[in-house]
Amino acid sequence: MNDDKKFLLRKNNLIENNCKLSLKSKKRLQKSKADNTLRAYESDWLDFYDWCAHAKLQALPAEPETIVNYINDLADNAKANTVSRRLSAISENHKAASYLDNNPCRSGLVRNALDAIKREKGTMQRGKSPVLMEDLENMVAFFDTTDIAGIRDKALLLTGFMGAFRRSELVGIDIEDLTFTNEGVIILLTKSKGDQEGQGQYVAIPYSTSPTLCAVASLKYWLEFSQLKSGPLFRPLTKNKQLRNQRLTNQSVALIVKKYIGLAGLNAADFSGHSLRRGFATSAAQHDVDERSIMQQTRHKSEKMVRRYIEQGNMFKNNALNKMF
Repeated sequence: MNDDKKFLLRKNNLIENNCKLSLKSKKRLQKSKADNTLRAYESDWLDFYDWCAHAKLQALPAEPETIVNYINDLADNAKANTVSRRLSAISENHKAASYLDNNPCRSGLVRNALDAIKREKGTMQRGKSPVLMEDLENMVAFFDTTDIAGIRDKALLLTGFMGAFRRSELVGIDIEDLTFTNEGVIILLTKSKGDQEGQGQYVAIPYSTSPTLCAVASLKYWLEFSQLKSGPLFRPLTKNKQLRNQRLTNQSVALIVKKYIGLAGLNAADFSGHSLRRGFATSAAQHDVDERSIMQQTRHKSEKMVRRYIEQGNMFKNNALNKMF
């Protein structure tokens, strides 16, 4: 591989060439970014490298003009947020190659080019539709609670909604992470997107006054029926409906959401695995739950995203037209 094609974030020169660092320190420092982030950055970097190779330009170090021309070509068919992420990947790889003071991504020319793209294309992200509480109520009728898949799916979706879990958090839960109490269940998240340092977070889900929507009861029934005692809580099944000794994947959560949302009569293409977490926040806002309480359950550290959910949930409740008629 050509030197300027190398994705150096996986083997950072600033770390590798530092003779004062021990081998143990180097190994830990190379894990400072999540694997998913590294994979995304690597894909972005290779796209930039291929563009440079086609244009017969140097990718590392790149000239600011090269980056400006690249992101303008990219902007023809990509969203402004995608352009920003690609630029982050290019910048991070330059830093890993020891280009700190002369990182071309920090030049005024590049910043101005990115601002122009954002202004022209806008930065609004169109997310998937939320699974609202009323949607859950409609979906409940389609869970076959005499079948192991239906029992699992009900526990999965109700837990995902009530705990406002990300897909990765939901499939990452182990049975050892559950603590049942008289009031409900406490779930320990050993690691999540919002807790990259792995300090751990606790999520409490109380018993519901609606038996059909009770995530705690559904979890207990799933554990009783499956006879699972340890390891991954939510697992795939074989064709013969036997439990596999592995976790469900993020994609599996999305497919299960789409399956039941479709059975409930809604367009499955409008929903994803994230619809459960988004649906909790939006539904909570519709039920006049305060911002602080919503953030406590969703574990958001910034009010910005939560306020977007609240605004969406209150679009009709606080609509001026309701006061006019």
